Amino acid sequence: MREFDFSAAVLSWFDQHGRKHLPWQQHKSAYNTWVSEIMLQQTQVATVIPYYLRFMERFPTVSELAQAPIDEVLHLWTGLGYYARARNLHKAAQCVVSDFGGLFPTDPEQLETLPGIGRSTAGAIASIAGGRRAAILDGNVKRVLARFAAIEGWSGTTAVQKELWALAEALTPSERFADYTQAMMDLGATLCTRSKPECERCPLHEQCQALAQDRVKELPHPRPKKVLPEKQTLMLIVRRGSEVLLQQRPPTGIWGGLYSFPETPDLRDLPLGWQLNTDRVKPLAPVRHTFSHYHLDITPILVDASDLDFATLMEERASLWYNSDQPTEIGLAAPVKRLLANLNKLDTGD
Repeated sequence: MREFDFSAAVLSWFDQHGRKHLPWQQHKSAYNTWVSEIMLQQTQVATVIPYYLRFMERFPTVSELAQAPIDEVLHLWTGLGYYARARNLHKAAQCVVSDFGGLFPTDPEQLETLPGIGRSTAGAIASIAGGRRAAILDGNVKRVLARFAAIEGWSGTTAVQKELWALAEALTPSERFADYTQAMMDLGATLCTRSKPECERCPLHEQCQALAQDRVKELPHPRPKKVLPEKQTLMLIVRRGSEVLLQQRPPTGIWGGLYSFPETPDLRDLPLGWQLNTDRVKPLAPVRHTFSHYHLDITPILVDASDLDFATLMEERASLWYNSDQPTEIGLAAPVKRLLANLNKLDTGD
């Protein structure tokens, strides 16, 4: 199939069936396209919409985002996961203000200089908001192209990435860049899905090599499986009346910049200088939190701190007493948010 035929088929399908009513499509700008693209990385549209609306209501311009405290940005991101995205979003906004006078760039090369923006995201912003010819290769587009051309191998390898980018560049048309970019993302999100793809409705089905070879379920090849290692930690739920103690994590690493419970690998070796009698602590049922590269098994330890002095502890790291009835607007690690939501049940064992 010739290049024009491919894009013509995709665009014709988009005109009839593409998504045109998503919140970030209503008033297109480089800023709101960028925010939506970052939120949509590894996250479904239905999940992103309410987060996007709240975020844009609070930060309608890149300058307002740049000036905001990172705690507030992380608070509005809580629950979306992959928090490095939020930290990079904040840093990139500050770069736009300092390096580009507050005007969000639409040149792909300039976009790629900003934290958290790679080649595909730069291409999406440039084409959708800037009207430039730029290819994209997000997860949805990789799946469409890998099936269409029956590309072998996992897309995470350099060789397969190179092959997919070459195909993406070749197939990008010389007009209607914004519509084509959106069409390719929509095609992968709504028809050429990971499981149960609707091949009979796809505008490319007659030329799709994976379909012709009966390999749609096989392609694209998944990441080679590996057994995830397991790690353990104790999270200390230090209670003082209706409040619990939270500490801000370092800016890098897991849950960077978010607030979490104090942690220790062993109660017998508390790094905090506490002396806790056994009658003050109550182990709770363990919970598992899975990252992309390991499982973290968390044992929550309920600590009665009604008459203990935590002044020294709170000087070591940014800390606060958190009241769920009057919550502070801070970013919370996902398992911490879940444990806080169930705090009232902890004493009853429900």
